Amino acid sequence: MQNPRLFKALAIVALILLIVVALIFGKPFLVPLTFAALLSMLLLPVARWLEGKGVNKALSTLAAITLLLVFVAIVFFFVGWQMSDIASNTSKLQQTATEKYEQLKDFVSEKLGVSPQKQDQLIKEQQKSSSGKVSGMATSLMSGITGFLTDTLLVFVYIYLFMYLRTRLKGFIIRLVPLTDRGNAMTILNDTQQVTVKYLSGLFLMIVCLWVMYGIGFSLLGVKSAIFFAILCGLLEIVPFVGNLTGTALTIAMSLVQGGDMNMVIGILLVYGFVQFIQTYLLEPLIVGAEVSINPLFTIVGLVAGEMIWGIPGMILAIPLLGITKIVFEHIEPLKPFAYLIGSEDKKEDKGFLNKIKSWFGKGQ
Repeated sequence: MQNPRLFKALAIVALILLIVVALIFGKPFLVPLTFAALLSMLLLPVARWLEGKGVNKALSTLAAITLLLVFVAIVFFFVGWQMSDIASNTSKLQQTATEKYEQLKDFVSEKLGVSPQKQDQLIKEQQKSSSGKVSGMATSLMSGITGFLTDTLLVFVYIYLFMYLRTRLKGFIIRLVPLTDRGNAMTILNDTQQVTVKYLSGLFLMIVCLWVMYGIGFSLLGVKSAIFFAILCGLLEIVPFVGNLTGTALTIAMSLVQGGDMNMVIGILLVYGFVQFIQTYLLEPLIVGAEVSINPLFTIVGLVAGEMIWGIPGMILAIPLLGITKIVFEHIEPLKPFAYLIGSEDKKEDKGFLNKIKSWFGKGQ
């Protein structure tokens, strides 16, 4: 080969393409495995604490998984409770939705010159063209629910096995590297696990804080089923940029359907802006930390790539996986420039303010 640099570049491109192809075709297998790996790292401190109290590994692992199941059950309970409240007012919602629909038709007729009769005709034609797809959508929905339940069961099985066999899995990874590099490999594994736990636990605490703030804000505004929309907005925060906008848009849409006016819409937007300010400048720096901070460019690139490769699960996993990749790159000398590329700059102007807040909490200890 006359040009070794060109050959190396082509080899890297080919390797990236092979990895992408493997990720796409391996989605049914890799998505539950990845979720389980991240959640097992989150639950590992709980299992270790119980083992330090004399509980054997099997029982401590089951106890940690039970804790996760209890949390999920509580969230589903509150969501189901609020959804049942929404369902009990279905007739009133239908009446309000019909009124809003008629108002929208009048607005389109007045501003765009399309008569209500023409609008009804266009909608009927659209319904006829899509009527044959209803059965297909129902079949896809049922298969999707079945697949979700199967993947959920697999995730919990994988979590148990990852945690129970963690020593053997760690030993296997260490044995893959030469003796001279095993110290660095141990450092990478430990740092990755610690940073992942800090990020996921911080994300969990941040979501709880968002539930409280959204719940208080929506309740004060008089939003019906405020707890449901607070939980929804908080959970959707696991997808940066897209999640918070989607949650707010759904809250506004349902508030209008439930009879809300423009004052309520403005109030929801103000609550959203206030919560985002608190999240960006207080919660994320203080609770989540900067160890896995990714700059906005690669955050968006990661979200787009994750959606293209794994769909919605890919968007949820994109930021944690990018953060882990950044940690690994920081410990391998040839890859440090890439860690710098995808990382974010520390906001020096915020450090004094944040340290002052941290000192307030430290004084009471």
